[in-house]
Amino acid sequence: MELFCYSKKMKFIDEAIINVRAGNGGNGMASFRREKYIPKGGPDGGDGGSGGSVFLIATNGINTLIDFSVKNQFQATSGQGGQSRKRTGLSGEDLYIKIPCGTKITNHETGELMGDLVSDGEICLVAKGGNGGKGNTRFKSSINQAPRKTTLGTMGEHRKIVLELNLLADVGLLGYPNAGKSTLIRSVSSAKPKVADYPFTTLNPNLGVVRLNFDESFVIADVPGIIEGASEGTGLGIAFLKHLSRTRLLLHLVDLGQDITGVETAIEIRKLELELDKFSDELSKKERWMVFNKTDLISDVDAKSKMIIDELEWTGPIYQVSAATGENIDSLIKDVMYRLKELEEEES
Repeated sequence: MELFCYSKKMKFIDEAIINVRAGNGGNGMASFRREKYIPKGGPDGGDGGSGGSVFLIATNGINTLIDFSVKNQFQATSGQGGQSRKRTGLSGEDLYIKIPCGTKITNHETGELMGDLVSDGEICLVAKGGNGGKGNTRFKSSINQAPRKTTLGTMGEHRKIVLELNLLADVGLLGYPNAGKSTLIRSVSSAKPKVADYPFTTLNPNLGVVRLNFDESFVIADVPGIIEGASEGTGLGIAFLKHLSRTRLLLHLVDLGQDITGVETAIEIRKLELELDKFSDELSKKERWMVFNKTDLISDVDAKSKMIIDELEWTGPIYQVSAATGENIDSLIKDVMYRLKELEEEES
């Protein structure tokens, strides 16, 4: 399953701004009974109906905000006015707008977080419908038997809403362009991102389901390569760093096949770590495993790996794999699955 889309300016559509307007309440009615043999019929004007509200509902059926680049105006129907014989006008229908799971909802004007819909079926009210006005029946009293007073229905809420989609994945692949992330996700899942021997092959985040057996699986996100300055928007920038925020575990892929020393590789790794730290303290502290990729391209795998680890003073898990040949991939995936289960138990 792929998650992607571009606007005319080739910007990934993971954010959209929409305008939502709830329905207005119907006006109350001033009416009096006019029936044969009832010469002094009393007031019988009914209340107006309530306006429809606007809700956002998360669904697994869609995985992009692209539709909102085409349509960004949404309005629920208004309530009808009150009727004679004390009949209340019909209420407007509520409007439900489907959005992808993992979407944050923010009030554009105030910056208030209105909701963060993660699970399928979660709902957020973003604009409340107006109340129906009161008919003249409501104002009848012992001293006013024939009131002509009514009230108008109130206006429905109108808001500008920012939708921000973050990928929902258990594992995020982190690394510089051409580190082999796309190749890895192709080898372990059904996702088929583009692969070629040049930087920025992946221009869109991809989600892949890694399934060990019938009841053991996890979702892995292949996020476009992060480069120095990404936290300030360089390259593909912040638009993709945020997609790592929901993951439980990061796999930091390092291209071991580069024609540079282990010390130079360690320097490059530190630069990327700095980008994580600049972007989010929470993201920089997220559990991360070092995965040395492209071991099939060099002969001194252990020596170069040790040089990098010593330079970084790395104490976390280390794996040496080849996504292209599949070497040690099974072991990595099984360990990831086991660790995710542990994290799930710790969270429960």
